[in-house]
Amino acid sequence: MESDSRAGSPRLLVLGAGPAQLGLLEAARRRGLWVAVVDRDPAAPGFRFADRRCILSTEDEPAIERLVGALEIDGIISPGTDWPVGVAARVASHAGLPHPISPQTAVLTTNKLRQRECLAAAGVPQPRSWVVGGGDEPPAVDGPVVVKAPDRQGQKGLTLVADQAELGPAIETARGAARSGLALVEELVDGPEVTVVGFSIDGVFAALTVTDRITADPPAFGVALAHVWPSSAPEGAATVAEAAAAALGIENGPSYTQLRVGPAGPQVIEVAARLGGGHDAELVEAVLGLDLNGLAIDAALGADLVLSRHEPLVGGAVTRFLVAPPGVLERVEVPEGIRARIYREPGYVFTPLRRGADRAGAVLVVAGSREEAVAQAEAAAKRVRFLTADAGALV
Repeated sequence: MESDSRAGSPRLLVLGAGPAQLGLLEAARRRGLWVAVVDRDPAAPGFRFADRRCILSTEDEPAIERLVGALEIDGIISPGTDWPVGVAARVASHAGLPHPISPQTAVLTTNKLRQRECLAAAGVPQPRSWVVGGGDEPPAVDGPVVVKAPDRQGQKGLTLVADQAELGPAIETARGAARSGLALVEELVDGPEVTVVGFSIDGVFAALTVTDRITADPPAFGVALAHVWPSSAPEGAATVAEAAAAALGIENGPSYTQLRVGPAGPQVIEVAARLGGGHDAELVEAVLGLDLNGLAIDAALGADLVLSRHEPLVGGAVTRFLVAPPGVLERVEVPEGIRARIYREPGYVFTPLRRGADRAGAVLVVAGSREEAVAQAEAAAKRVRFLTADAGALV
């Protein structure tokens, strides 16, 4: 039932109720917005912030379009996952709702093949890549490559290949996961990975934070274990991210750019026209005092966008993700004073870390320096205890 305190408030439709959407959903609730939330998982943690729970896929575009009309929605947003960014842009366009990006830009930011073509035409530095379809011979590569499904995220169909003999099976894995049946093969840039969190207003890009993206080893290749600010990588990532956002047509709203810094400088791995899914907006707020979740909501509702001065308030900050031992979650112990997000409720079955969705939670730490923040984040992560039982014993 709709809360009387939110009657007459702007009505926001949020695509996704998983961990990646929690920060924005909390921000919407603090603002007193009426919020409908779409997710196919009835146990998704973000549903606790919803005035209306809509249990359906965030990719079911016709159903979402019907929801917008039936619920008299004022704005729609996909804050933490890629493919629904396009759904939100198209539905908003059809319904005559405000939206920060066009459907055309949404395509470029949710399809890595189209994105690679666009960035290449604009001269934005990126890894060498090949597209492989059914019946195509694998490319002859020299050195390690990354094989991925070009229209998926979250490590679906992703493989790190170090040997030419492994390339064929990796391509088939990617093609099997892809909507298009195509695989994208990319050179692995030898260097650290960084993330640029940006926000654009009328085509003017501001790089808010540049963080080191610390990732897991295979078989969980590509899964972030931490975001560390400030980055220790050489300068230049923010400039390349700005060029990429401009090339893709991101003129308003948030952007999230992953790069690797190789011998030739920063190269774009991918760009998303949304908030980062690893609580990046909360890290921005902790570092700069800037409500990035609120700005993203303003962009979705067509409100005036104003980016206030943003100078660092702290010397270092870390988002450190938590990994639980495999098994059935019985309880979680979070010591007092630790700023933690726990993603799952008791009864959830954790499996070994392979994808971002396998992570159990995250802690956010700020300190006087990068080194202090890293040390404190590691200590905090060790103090959060996930007690699990053998899943086999319950069968």
